[in-house]
Amino acid sequence: MDVGGLSQICAVLVVSVCVHGIIGSPVGTTTIECGGNPPEIVVGSVEEGFSGDVELLTNIDPSNTVTLVSYAFSEHIEFLELIYSPGDTNATVRTKKPLDAEILASTDNFLFYAVECFKQYGYDNKRKLKVNDINDNSPVFEKKHYVFTASETLRVNSEPFRVMAVDADSTPENNRLTYSYEPKTDFFSLLNTGSFQLIRQLNYNVVPKFNFVVSARDKDGNNDTTSVEVTVLDFDNLNPYFSHTLYQAFIPENQGGEFRSIRPEAIKAQDGDFGINMTVTYGITSVIPEKYQNNFDINSVSGVVSVKAAIDREEMTSSFISVNIKAAQTDDSLKTADAVVSVTVEDVNDNPPEFDQSDYSVSLLENSPIDSVLFKPAVTDLDLGGFVGTLRILPESSPFTISSDGSVTVKNSTALDREATETIVFQIEAKEEESPNRVATAEVTVTLLDENDNSPMFTSSKYEGKVFANQTEGMLLLQVKAEDPDDGVNAKVKYSIDFGNNEGYFSLDEDTGEISLVKIIRLEENRVLEFPLYIIARDGGVISRSASAHVTIRAPGNSNPQFLQNVYQCTVEEEQEPGVMLLHLKFVALPTDTLTFNVESEADKFSISSIGELSTRVKLDSDEGPHNYSVRVSITNGVTSDIAVVEVQVTDINDNSPVFASNSETKSVPEDTEIGSNITTLSATDKDNGFNKEIRYSLRGGEGRFSIDPVSGMVSLAAELDRETTAEYNLLVVAEDQGRPAKSATASLLVQVSDINDNIPKFSEAEYHVEVLETKAVDSDLLTLSAVDPDEGANGRITYSIFQQSPLTEPAVFELDSTSGILRLVQPLDYSEVNVYTLRVQAFDGGSPSLTGNSSVVVKVKDVNNNPPEFSKEIYNASVSENLASGASILSLEVTDRDEGGFSNGHFLFTSDTFDINKQGVVSLKKNAILDRETQDRYMLQVVAVDQDPDGLSATAQINITVLDYNDNSPQFPNIPDPLLINEGDYSEEVPGIIFTIVPTDADIGPNGEVTLLLASPHPLFTFRKDGMLLAVGPLDRESRETYELIVRASDKGSPQRENVTTIRVSLVDVNDNSPEFSSSSYVSSILLKDAAEGKLLLMLSATDPDKGNNSLIRYSFSAGNSPYLALNSETGAVTLTSDLANVTEDTTLVLTAVATDHGSPPLNSTARVVVNLRVVSLVEGVAFRESSYNFNLTENKPKGEIVGTVTASSGSNLYSVSYSLKTHTDLFSIIDNGTILTLAKLDKEQQQWYILDVEAVDTRTPPTTATAMVRVQVENVNEPPEFSQKEYEASVFSIAPYKTPVIQVKASDPDVGENSQLVYSLTADGSSFDIDPASGLVYVVSAGGLEGETVHLEVKATDPGQLFATATVKVEVRGSASFSDVTTISLNQPANIVEKKVPELEKSLGKVLKWTVNIIQVSSSNEGPTDSRTARGSVKTLVSFVAIKDGEAVSSEEVTKKLQSESETVKEELLRIFGEELHFDIVIQPQSSTSDQAAVIALGVLCGLSILGLIVSVVVIVRFKMNKKDGSDTESFNLGQKSEDYTNFSKRNSEIVPQTNKGARGFTAEEQQTTNKGTAGRSNRESEERASIDEDNYKF
Repeated sequence: MDVGGLSQICAVLVVSVCVHGIIGSPVGTTTIECGGNPPEIVVGSVEEGFSGDVELLTNIDPSNTVTLVSYAFSEHIEFLELIYSPGDTNATVRTKKPLDAEILASTDNFLFYAVECFKQYGYDNKRKLKVNDINDNSPVFEKKHYVFTASETLRVNSEPFRVMAVDADSTPENNRLTYSYEPKTDFFSLLNTGSFQLIRQLNYNVVPKFNFVVSARDKDGNNDTTSVEVTVLDFDNLNPYFSHTLYQAFIPENQGGEFRSIRPEAIKAQDGDFGINMTVTYGITSVIPEKYQNNFDINSVSGVVSVKAAIDREEMTSSFISVNIKAAQTDDSLKTADAVVSVTVEDVNDNPPEFDQSDYSVSLLENSPIDSVLFKPAVTDLDLGGFVGTLRILPESSPFTISSDGSVTVKNSTALDREATETIVFQIEAKEEESPNRVATAEVTVTLLDENDNSPMFTSSKYEGKVFANQTEGMLLLQVKAEDPDDGVNAKVKYSIDFGNNEGYFSLDEDTGEISLVKIIRLEENRVLEFPLYIIARDGGVISRSASAHVTIRAPGNSNPQFLQNVYQCTVEEEQEPGVMLLHLKFVALPTDTLTFNVESEADKFSISSIGELSTRVKLDSDEGPHNYSVRVSITNGVTSDIAVVEVQVTDINDNSPVFASNSETKSVPEDTEIGSNITTLSATDKDNGFNKEIRYSLRGGEGRFSIDPVSGMVSLAAELDRETTAEYNLLVVAEDQGRPAKSATASLLVQVSDINDNIPKFSEAEYHVEVLETKAVDSDLLTLSAVDPDEGANGRITYSIFQQSPLTEPAVFELDSTSGILRLVQPLDYSEVNVYTLRVQAFDGGSPSLTGNSSVVVKVKDVNNNPPEFSKEIYNASVSENLASGASILSLEVTDRDEGGFSNGHFLFTSDTFDINKQGVVSLKKNAILDRETQDRYMLQVVAVDQDPDGLSATAQINITVLDYNDNSPQFPNIPDPLLINEGDYSEEVPGIIFTIVPTDADIGPNGEVTLLLASPHPLFTFRKDGMLLAVGPLDRESRETYELIVRASDKGSPQRENVTTIRVSLVDVNDNSPEFSSSSYVSSILLKDAAEGKLLLMLSATDPDKGNNSLIRYSFSAGNSPYLALNSETGAVTLTSDLANVTEDTTLVLTAVATDHGSPPLNSTARVVVNLRVVSLVEGVAFRESSYNFNLTENKPKGEIVGTVTASSGSNLYSVSYSLKTHTDLFSIIDNGTILTLAKLDKEQQQWYILDVEAVDTRTPPTTATAMVRVQVENVNEPPEFSQKEYEASVFSIAPYKTPVIQVKASDPDVGENSQLVYSLTADGSSFDIDPASGLVYVVSAGGLEGETVHLEVKATDPGQLFATATVKVEVRGSASFSDVTTISLNQPANIVEKKVPELEKSLGKVLKWTVNIIQVSSSNEGPTDSRTARGSVKTLVSFVAIKDGEAVSSEEVTKKLQSESETVKEELLRIFGEELHFDIVIQPQSSTSDQAAVIALGVLCGLSILGLIVSVVVIVRFKMNKKDGSDTESFNLGQKSEDYTNFSKRNSEIVPQTNKGARGFTAEEQQTTNKGTAGRSNRESEERASIDEDNYKF
């Protein structure tokens, strides 16, 4: 009995006792009758369980005796007793035990008894007591555990089994039961009769076993439970199935055997009936492509698919092979399953790469820039992915490189020099990345095409010729020669005199370079007439290049010996051996003179030879002696003499090393010295001059803690010092001069670091720990503390003390020895009072001020065990998934113990077959156990924690574990008809077609049991609705496709998701939605009247209808144009003649409309045109052009709509008309109805000269006939004017720029082709300052002197051969802030043409180093002598002259030179970046004129005096000459006042005053111009003098 029922009974008893016991009132009171037969009396009613007085009997005769007897049911009397004594007048019927309605159930809950009188006849007084039933009994099942079996073939709504519970209560109200079971399932319902009803078909594969807990409950909740186990009996009704319908297999090509891998898992099939699980056999049904059928095999038992014959992937036409496999049950071969193995044949690197050609021959313009594309070879590889690897050029020194995409480009443009190498051969290597790294090579031959990249180069930088008194017209004076290493016309040189031949004395052969005298020169006594000619050599390139040379022709008369200059300059390096030739002094003298040269000053150091060569007598020392010497030299013939001064500059060489004042030094430095503080200065001296004297200091050693000023030698502190780390440093100071090569000296510096108190004492531990039993004796040593201080002396002496104890006690519990650091116990310990002490201790040193270090000591007092463990919770709840892995952790129990050590030594007591617990309290699933929610979903466990063994204390907790569902069941499909039918139609998503509803099931619960139905891949025509309804959402046309195979996937929402796949077939039912279609839109037949006969077949009409059945049956008829001559068979479509056409006398065309109608509902039809030509004579017809081709000419640039020409075609009959159309170039031409061709746009001959048009003519026959003609249209040229790329150009140039300095290149283009496109450039106005190259458009300087600060406007004209021209404006800003002294020159071992191309880069790099703006004003070659076009580039020398600008002002060349020298390494790095390896550069030192303005004034005065004297002498001579001349001899005279502007008078005293016309483009003397162009100074001047021959420099006659 449950608690509820017992409480109700108790309540009833209490009430009964209260009512009948306490009050004492009987249920009923009656009067006994002892006579007669008294009626049956109902005493009353009581509740079940009643105890007490039932009836009070009164009026008993004292002489009578009464007794209690049974009435009707003897067992009833057992509940009652009679309280009576003889003689009493009253008696009481009382209960002996509580009344039980269940025993009285058979008597309708009435208790029967009787009281008998023994007087006379003993009549019974019959009584009934109604006992009302109360719900005091719980239901009870017949069994505590039921076991049933149920076949999966049981019908739905049948009763597979039943359970039974009984409630002992007597009334239906109290014994009526309701049944329920858990867990609920979709397969069964439970009636209140205990009967289970099958509501869903059983499936062993879904649920093989059910376990229920059934509960029976009455109205008040009294209940009982029983367990039910139902085993589902499997029935062989399912086909086998594969684990997956699609497998992916992988095997390398050329390899047999089993697959390398199969995804998603190995192939496996099994019986769909899990309970039976019949074995299956495997086989291959087909292989696609079919040719690989014999390449595969499958093991019939294991299902392992293997490759019998290896496959070559490169021979495959598709990327994979499909192997269709089958599994069949061994007991029934008709039960099968199918799957597909998609075999991927993996590529193996078994093919080498291949070039599309074995060798390549290509051409390339020389000097092509870096990254120019040469060509792009194609590399292929039959293996998967094609060629994957690296490409490279062999040898690597080749000037080409190859990118990853195969593009061969220029890597080194400087190597593309046709003049050095005409052909370059290299190989391209293609190497695979993957092993075995196969390699293929192809040879490439590159032929370099010539570019006009070399200017002609004269064989000498200067030419000299002489004209003597024996001159004759036509005589050859000298020959200039220039060579050009280019090829063809680029190398053909023409010569011309640019200027200087104003009087026309000379002629120049443009081909040979021979200069001849064409006019007698009048010589002057005591003077050397000098004629400077500027010769241009120009090559024949399209953009021609040129070079200039200076030719000096001297015509001397009789003369006294004299030097050609008053002052000469030269340089010499110090310390050279005596006898160095410094300079060859140029002079003139009569041939008959005997000349003597003398050194007038510094004769002890210099000497001069008989031919004017100045040399040294002794070694010269720039360090100890003068840097400059003024050497006076003289020339005399014994009668007259001349004096000149030679300024000799002695240049320093680096021949002295720096010297320190002291070779070693020692300094003491405190370790707290601030960074940057100066320590000492070590200085050195050097006897040399200039850069050789400048000293730079550096340090070696010192671990980076010291630095030195590179200029002053001051040593300073660069990083903090720490004596405790390093007590002293040995440094080496290096002093190095700036000479080349540099010289150096060293000195040692010892830095000693002195100590300061900068270290705090440090304990060996930041915190000390010690455990002490509370019974430890007083005065015991507990611990020794230790601290260290790395400082020296008192700074490192340590004293110990305790400065804080926590908790604080009085007196202190511990003491610390100040010297030894020993910690002692000085008071007893009590764990109950304090279990942990923390002491703060300190160690301080003896420094001033003292430094202190701190530490702490934790003293732990140990205790005994006296506290039980405690769980953090009384009840632990956890939820786990049923797929929890064996051995997995579920939860951790937290147990604490207030004793020392807590629960660390405790353990757990725990009993479970499924779960386990480790020492750390982690509850986990046992390794051999698994969870199954469907078997048991809850666990209640008890665990005991014991703190130690033995005699440990313990605590208990409860663990409740709930098993959560895991998605371990796949969705299952219901039975689906095959096929599913739907009418074809135009369905859409808005108006879908309903096909069939499919509702899969899933045995899991929650999201794991929610099933989503989808097509395996999205289909444009079908989809599923959420309720499983398959819909048609796209147009379905049976005629296009009648059946659709759809793969349906049912997926649940679990994780991991499980799914099932099945295939359904949808067949379309035909609807009459297609009209019949004729085989042709028109049918044509022609017949001669003579061949006509009744019934003759003319045409066979044919129509088809793609519909099915009656919808596709067709009948034929004429709907329009019926003719009495024609008949149409409605079934066959045959068109025949109805007569012999005897009454037709002329050509007649019959046009009718035929109709084809199907038998559908409603019927559909279509029409076709029927044309029958009745001809009298002939059947041959067709359109044709009058000519097969046409030729038309059209002038270019005509407006749109211009007539090109007309074509004509004829149909051959006036019954038909002709139309025309263009088939090509419809964007440029059109054709109208009469065949006239018109233009649609302007035509440009330069874009395209010829157009080929295809014109088609079509007649109106049925079917029409066509003809095509070809039309050639030639566009004729019209000369069009050229056009400049821009109307205005801007440029700038320095006023000192030399002749031929490029300013800017203008460019015009001419849209014409051929000769009309050749342009000639010119300036519209002649100018003396600038000119333009007629071929290239290069504007260059003629002479910019005197234009400083001005802006010159030039108008440039480009003219074509037809005299059409265009103009543009060039604005040239002439800068005047620079002079010759501001020009700096460097020499490079690079060809001039290469340097010219890189001028912008060179300006940028030099500006970057100098940090000024750099403008290059001239690039020239300094080579002398014959030029060999094959000369190695290392011997080439190019001079680059430039001006540096800072804040708008020019920087002097001296300052620029110094900076170049100081930054020489940086300059070289920049130049290497531009020109590549093996580059050399030098700075060319310009010679400085020593002549001051004062000297010029003096010279001018002397000149004037001499000129006056000369004039007087000349007049006397002329007068005398006239007086001595014979008659007729006075026709010849001297024009002394004539100005000669085409030569220079180099007389003795006016050599410093040179006419402007004889200066170079920069305004220098001819000699200065020569020196500048050569870029020589010092040593270069000397070498130039040595190369010149004596005969060319000295004139004697």
